[in-house]
Amino acid sequence: MTPQSPPSAPPDSDALWARSLSFSYHGSPALTGVSLGVREGEILAVTGPRGSGKSTLLRLLSGQLLPRRGGEVWFNSVPVHTLGPAARERLRRERFGWVEAEPGLVPELNAWENVALPLMLAGVARRTAKAAALEWLARLDVADQARKRPHALLRAGRQRVAFARALIGEPSVVFADEPTAALHRADRAHLLRTLTTAARSHGITVVLASHDPDTAALADRTVSLVDGRLSGPVGPADGATEGRAACSLSV
Repeated sequence: MTPQSPPSAPPDSDALWARSLSFSYHGSPALTGVSLGVREGEILAVTGPRGSGKSTLLRLLSGQLLPRRGGEVWFNSVPVHTLGPAARERLRRERFGWVEAEPGLVPELNAWENVALPLMLAGVARRTAKAAALEWLARLDVADQARKRPHALLRAGRQRVAFARALIGEPSVVFADEPTAALHRADRAHLLRTLTTAARSHGITVVLASHDPDTAALADRTVSLVDGRLSGPVGPADGATEGRAACSLSV
């Protein structure tokens, strides 16, 4: 049988594609040789115990960290691993949303201003940004908290604001790193249903890291990490090969 030639670029159906991702902290391996693809519009859950490398994987896929030893990360055929700091920051600001366990809200701003901040930083008029922020706060059942600052909100309320901020710009990809780990079950279920419903209705790709099986059950597909390595089938990027062609930034 004649061997097939390696493809010249990641599959068109993959919003994110990664090959041979490895990363270490102070010489201690956090991720080793991870390859996978995430299809456009897919909700992918990355599971595994604490310390298995889930957060590191999300930070590599989103361009916050750069892979070691020849690893590659592609977003819509853009080689994220070759971009400079400014280009990666622009990519994260314009195309990615990020949510984690700590909401990270600006304490001087009220709830709607925190949600509207990404739009206003992008040049959207304040009135338009406010209307969009209030709409997202209403979807997350916290519209009545719109004028409160973070310190006046309960933990679940602050996290709802953080979800709204991540979704308001209708990003191509939302990365959610244990986003509901500190919440009660009812709040956790409501927020995750909102995230998955919004993602599916807007065609947003979601990469969700969680050690909670109930959270992972909401995803279209699940991969597991154990000691920084993928365990079990990983789907689209199985058998990834050398020879990816370089592309210019077009985001």
